[in-house]
Amino acid sequence: MNKKISLGAAIAFTVIMVAMTYSVTMVSSMGNFNDKVNNLRERESFYSKLAEIDSITRQNYIGTIDESLLMNEEAKGFIAGLDDPYAAYYDAAAYDRLLQDYSGDRVQIGIVTKMNEEGYIEVTEVYPDSPAQAAGIEPGDLIVKIDDTDITSDNYIEAVGMLKDKPGTQMTIILRKGVEDSTLVMTRRFVETPSISTTMLGGSIGMVKIKEFNDSTPDQFSKMVDRLIDEGAYGLVFDVRGVSRGTLRSVAQVLDKLLPEGVLVSSTDKTGVTTVLETSDARQVELPMAVLVNDKTSGEAELFAVAIKDYNKGKIIGVRTAGKGTMQTIFPLTDGSAIRLTTARYNPPVSPSFDKEGVTPDFEVRNTDDALAAADPMEYDLQLKKAMEVISVAMNAADTPAQDASEPEESSSAASSRPASSSSDVDSEDEEESSSRSSASSGPVDSSASSAVSSRAQSSSSASSSAVSSGSSSDLAGSEASGG
Repeated sequence: MNKKISLGAAIAFTVIMVAMTYSVTMVSSMGNFNDKVNNLRERESFYSKLAEIDSITRQNYIGTIDESLLMNEEAKGFIAGLDDPYAAYYDAAAYDRLLQDYSGDRVQIGIVTKMNEEGYIEVTEVYPDSPAQAAGIEPGDLIVKIDDTDITSDNYIEAVGMLKDKPGTQMTIILRKGVEDSTLVMTRRFVETPSISTTMLGGSIGMVKIKEFNDSTPDQFSKMVDRLIDEGAYGLVFDVRGVSRGTLRSVAQVLDKLLPEGVLVSSTDKTGVTTVLETSDARQVELPMAVLVNDKTSGEAELFAVAIKDYNKGKIIGVRTAGKGTMQTIFPLTDGSAIRLTTARYNPPVSPSFDKEGVTPDFEVRNTDDALAAADPMEYDLQLKKAMEVISVAMNAADTPAQDASEPEESSSAASSRPASSSSDVDSEDEEESSSRSSASSGPVDSSASSAVSSRAQSSSSASSSAVSSGSSSDLAGSEASGG
């Protein structure tokens, strides 16, 4: 038998439930309110202390206060107090240099240097199409004087800084070739920094050394990889040992050339929201790959290595990497300065976050000191030897008509039968050929990888911001909100 509830009892019950809901809501609201009040009081105390310091200083300090310097140092102090090892404050000039650095175009004469035994500036590399190349400067040359400054070991760092200035400015250097000195007047200008160098190992394995991931890297990378394939490469070794500079956009574009369609990287912010940051299209390079890493491989370079592994495109050789898996965002300020803050944690396509853990190689191989100093890396570089072995095994397993890396280069007829890559970064006359070499895929090759990427994509939300984001330093390309 159904029991009947009187109208009065029903109303009373409803009132009680409303009151309880209101009470719970009020308790929660009061908690949030108290937190905000406490934060407000803390901020008020912070500004009050600064005002007190400012007042005492202005009344008693005997020196002259540089207002601009004072403001910049206060901003630096604020950021330094965050306990964020990657946070930074950039004044307007420093921010401008940072933007220039990550564009890949730097105001310089186009040389890489080191200090020699006598304390002089020794040229170790000359960039193509640079003032240094035009002046006939070569590796091994010494710069012994810049303008009125004699170079010594004591002022070496300052002297190297003198090589850079505003575009169009001139300097006079004393260049020593062997025992002969000559005087050169050099004009500084924007020079594209080569971030990619390549070598063909034994005629069948292409070696790609990546120095950093800046905005000019993807185009350089695409052209160099296509060139290696045209020269007959049946496998690729990517060397990111020691690479710690880079932008997210750059590494994503490089990976897009190599990997099939799918998620390249997502991020998780302080609230736990996951956002897909970069994806790749279906075109890919269909060649065995290996990635060389070491304990100084950091940030975007780690992401590069683990993404290739996650898509089962290649193996990682070396030692555990540095473990910097966080994303930094650059926030420009109204006066032209900027701050950099850690704002999220990277998620590779499939693998767990490598932040503070590093990327574990598939084959752990340690190099000796001799390998690092050797003029001929093939003689001592155990990591490179292992990479070539891994690629050779992969080529044989795939029934690829490849030869041993130690044999002479393949014949032109063999070269015509090799697999090849596709790329959007090709000259117009090569587009048809490049298109015919394209290969399509739909994401990570194993089902667990596919489901992991899918779940991340489904949990992601789109994000927009006027800030510029990156990993190692900053992603400073255009107005990207994702960074080197």
